Amino acid sequence: MESFRIEGGVPLSGRVRVSGNKNEALPALACALLSPDPITLDNVPDIIDVRVMLDVMRHLGTEVTYENPNRIRLHTPKLKTTVIPPELGRRVRASILFAGPLVGRAGSVDLPPPGGDVIGRRRLDTHFDGLEQLGARFQPGDTYRLNSSRLRGADIFMDEASVTATENLLMAAASAKGVTTLRNAAGEPHVQGIARMLEKMGAKIDGIGSNCLTIEGADKLGGCEHVIGPDYLEIGSFVGLAAVTGGEVIIEDIVPDDLRMVRMVFDRLGVKTKIRGNDLHVPGRQKLEIRPDMSGHVPKIDDAPWPQFPTDLMSIAITVATQSRGTVLFFEKMFEGRMFFVDSLIGMGAQIILCDPHRAVVVGPSQLYASRLESPDVRAGMSLLIAALCARGTSVIHNIRQIDRGYERIEQKLKALGARIERVNG
Repeated sequence: MESFRIEGGVPLSGRVRVSGNKNEALPALACALLSPDPITLDNVPDIIDVRVMLDVMRHLGTEVTYENPNRIRLHTPKLKTTVIPPELGRRVRASILFAGPLVGRAGSVDLPPPGGDVIGRRRLDTHFDGLEQLGARFQPGDTYRLNSSRLRGADIFMDEASVTATENLLMAAASAKGVTTLRNAAGEPHVQGIARMLEKMGAKIDGIGSNCLTIEGADKLGGCEHVIGPDYLEIGSFVGLAAVTGGEVIIEDIVPDDLRMVRMVFDRLGVKTKIRGNDLHVPGRQKLEIRPDMSGHVPKIDDAPWPQFPTDLMSIAITVATQSRGTVLFFEKMFEGRMFFVDSLIGMGAQIILCDPHRAVVVGPSQLYASRLESPDVRAGMSLLIAALCARGTSVIHNIRQIDRGYERIEQKLKALGARIERVNG
């Protein structure tokens, strides 16, 4: 079992380019199953979750060719099966994304309950309710089974703005006969990316970026080349680690519009950032101070669907708050297990009150001290890595497979910025 050994207290400075968006790459892989023609995906992050998805696709009949580590050619002229192997499907949450493409192209899919991070209950109802409205027949059990002779467009109001459900229904609707309207849809940058990919394949989609999408299905979806956008969650992670270590970092090739709310929340924690063309500049030696609400009230940071602050950056923001002067309340609305990682920060010296599974009060700044840590999920793992980088002493983080699931070559990127970090066995 590999671990990270990190010597903290070293300012990180330099230039960094983040990887492609994991949350766009995974559905883009599944989307390639909709066409018998070749699909080329560029800027795909070389991470564990991508490799698992590709293993599933090979089992289904996809020819996978790496043109370079981040550029992949996918060709599925004929599906060998529509049954997702349980041992692979349970290794990654994104296996649920095979439902829409397979029932859309082949009329059936059998998939096991998906795996992924243990951060609380993650409903699948929205996926299957929407697919049923498009004409699929759903049979629950130890394995989820969907069948359909031909999907047909429908007017669907989603009961929650689920990202993966929106992506699943987008892909299914693109192959359905007629017009589908998705209301209360998610609009995150990675959802927009999948919609644009489907347009290149031949679907017609209106309302991209909004919560109401209109999709005109195509009789046959063709091949295309699609570039995965930069991961704005990784960008937020590098903003956080630059701030808490006091270094000056320039993050290259960003999409500024993806970062409006992220930058606003970091600014509330005292982290100033500047847009310079397509780069994001985090100045060094910032004096972090939480900005109170009017009349001196304690500010509240909460997450919500796009374009609000993303849940996947809540743990990063909490870690930054431990190094900012002042008091702030964090309200995690989406997952009841995401906050439990703060016990590790408290053990390192942070002043945090966990009020309940959804709310935590952070009082800063606190000197953090090195510790032996365990990465519970992708985002919390990165948060603990950031904490270790600013802590006094040498920390060890175990179970770094969780971090590797979402961050490509993270220790190499950190070393290039001056971090003292090593990947070790045990």
